[in-house]
Amino acid sequence: MQIVLDAFGRPQSVVVLGGTSDIATSLIDTLVAEGCGTVVLAGRDPRRLDQAAARLLASGAQAAPTVVFDAIDPAGAGDVVAKCEAAAGGSVDLVVVAVGELGDQDRDMASPERVAQMVTVNFTWPAAALAEVATRLRTQGQGRIVVLSTIAGVRVRPANALYGSAKRGLDAFAMALADELVGSGVSLHVVRPGFVHSKMTAGHKPAPFAVSPEEVTAAVRRGIAADQRVIWAPGVLRWVSVLLRLLPPSVWRRLPG
Repeated sequence: MQIVLDAFGRPQSVVVLGGTSDIATSLIDTLVAEGCGTVVLAGRDPRRLDQAAARLLASGAQAAPTVVFDAIDPAGAGDVVAKCEAAAGGSVDLVVVAVGELGDQDRDMASPERVAQMVTVNFTWPAAALAEVATRLRTQGQGRIVVLSTIAGVRVRPANALYGSAKRGLDAFAMALADELVGSGVSLHVVRPGFVHSKMTAGHKPAPFAVSPEEVTAAVRRGIAADQRVIWAPGVLRWVSVLLRLLPPSVWRRLPG
């Protein structure tokens, strides 16, 4: 199978870890509309994966195999990546890492088990999978990786400590990995959206500069075309993040969830 250097110039094969994510779904729908042939969807819910795969096939994808995994098992992350690569036919142009869980701060902080699970799902499993993806794409000689992070990891709010801190860890790991991959033929892009209207945020009050999954997709496409390592969605969050870092602790502690 030919590998396409430009991940948005009709990639032949894409792997999505977190295959039912609304942001990932929007991105993959666009790629399939532009001629992407094979999309491997990996996630926890077999029924939702099958529904997503059927929609992609109806939209023109040639193949949309699914791989079921649970992100509470980081020791199995390497095997999941290997299964996805095999399902893609042995070569992958683009890998999207969209694994994550927002959780419930008050409930989760009252349970050590939930604290461990939130850190595992939002940081440990994706980091383990990323390491394996990077190794395989480096061996392949080319490819792109897109990691969905969040502005919540730039400076972690007390009201969102678990999700924000776990995502901050993943963001930092991905940025370091991006440096390591320079010159390998593999590029890694970290996407930092703000509040996104999606299944994960349903029932939560939108924050300023809220965007749709489609707006995040547009930002990702522009960012990769410009070879940006960090992609903000919307772009104004780049400057908002600077202000957030400068707020004194007395003000920061009072920010709402």
